[in-house]
Amino acid sequence: MKTKIAIISLSSISPLGDQPEGIWDNYLTDSTHISTKEINGKNQFVAVIPDEIRNQIELLKSEDVKYKSLDETVLLAILVSRQAIKNAGWKQDDDFGINIGSSRGATQLFEKYHKEFLETGKTATLASPTTTLGNISSWVAHDLKNNGPEISHSITCSTALHAILNAVAWIQSGMASKFLVGGSEAPLTAFTLAQMNALKIYSKEDGKFPCRAFDLNKTKNSMVLGEGAAVACLEIGEQKNALAYIEGIGYATDTLEHNISISDEAECFQKSMKMALKNTALEEVDAIVMHAPGTLKGDTSEYKAIQKVFGNNLPMLTTNKWKVGHTFGASGMLNLELAMLMMQHNHFISVPFAEQQKLRKSINKVLINAVGFGGNAVSVLISK
Repeated sequence: MKTKIAIISLSSISPLGDQPEGIWDNYLTDSTHISTKEINGKNQFVAVIPDEIRNQIELLKSEDVKYKSLDETVLLAILVSRQAIKNAGWKQDDDFGINIGSSRGATQLFEKYHKEFLETGKTATLASPTTTLGNISSWVAHDLKNNGPEISHSITCSTALHAILNAVAWIQSGMASKFLVGGSEAPLTAFTLAQMNALKIYSKEDGKFPCRAFDLNKTKNSMVLGEGAAVACLEIGEQKNALAYIEGIGYATDTLEHNISISDEAECFQKSMKMALKNTALEEVDAIVMHAPGTLKGDTSEYKAIQKVFGNNLPMLTTNKWKVGHTFGASGMLNLELAMLMMQHNHFISVPFAEQQKLRKSINKVLINAVGFGGNAVSVLISK
C-alpha cells in the first residue's frame, strides 16, 4: 500500500446488538447468541438480531413509502450507514463513495416473489428492481444523498473485505478521498437454510455451543447462519479521529478442488496473508481474526495456512462465528469490528472451547481473514 488508510468509524447490527459498549460487553461473556427458530417447519440453529433492532427496521419503513418494499438486507444497510457517517462526522451531500455488498442479496424478497410466481404465474411490479444485487448501495446512496460512486458486488463470504479492497484502490488512485464500505446479509430463510443443509455443513450439535468454530478436534460440521450488517468509513492518511489504520491488504483465489471448499492448506489464504504482510514483520502481528466458519474443512485448512505463513510463532487466533453465526457477506466486516475492539480495549477475545493459547501483553496489529465459495480469500492488516 502507498499509504495507510484510516478507519474513521464502524457501525454494525448483529446478534450482539448495535451499540459498541453493548457489543463489547457481549464479547466478554462466554455465551453464544445462537438460538433455535422454526423455519420451514422445523427448529434450526440461527443467530438473530435483537427485537429492539427489528423495531428500528419497522420505524425505517414508515419514514418513506418506498422503503416498505425493500428487502431487509437494504434496510439493515441503511441503518448502519446512517450511524457510521454520523460517527465519522460526514454529512449528506458530502463527496464519498459507497461500496456495500451481499453474498445472497435480497433473499427474503426473492423467495417471496418466486413463491407468488409459482402460485399465480405472475410477479409483482417491483420484483425485479428490489431484488438486484445493486439494490443495497443504490438505496443507501438514495438515503445519504452522497456525491460519489456507488458500487455493489457479491463475492460470497469475502464480500465485505472485498469492498475494502475496492475502496483502497479508489482512494489511493486519487479518484475518491472517502469511502463507505461493508456488507449486509439477512439469510435466515427457508431456501437458504435448505441449501446449507443440503451441503451437509449445517450444525446438528446438541451441546452448549451449536457452532464449534475453531474447534480443531470436532468430528462434524457445525456452521450456523446469522444475520447482520456492518460498514466502515475510510479516509486516506493520518487522521485525528481514526479508530485504526489499514496497513496492508491481500487477496488470492484458490484453484478449486471441489465446488464448495478450499484446498487442504488454503493456498489462497497463504497468498492473501503474505500479500497483506508484505511490509510487516511476522512477529509484529499480535492476533488473527479467522474466517473459521465452523466446518471441518474450512477451519482446519485456514489453520494450516496460518501455520505455513507464521511457523511456530503463531499470533493469538480467534473467531466470532461461534457467537454470532456466519453472516455471509457481512462476516468480514464483523471480523474487522472484533479486531478493532480488541485493539481498543487491549483485550483478546478467545474461543471458550478452543485450545488455550499463549496470550500477548498488547494488541497493536491484527490480521483479518475472510473467504467464500470459490476460494476468494482476502486478508486485511490493521493497526492502532
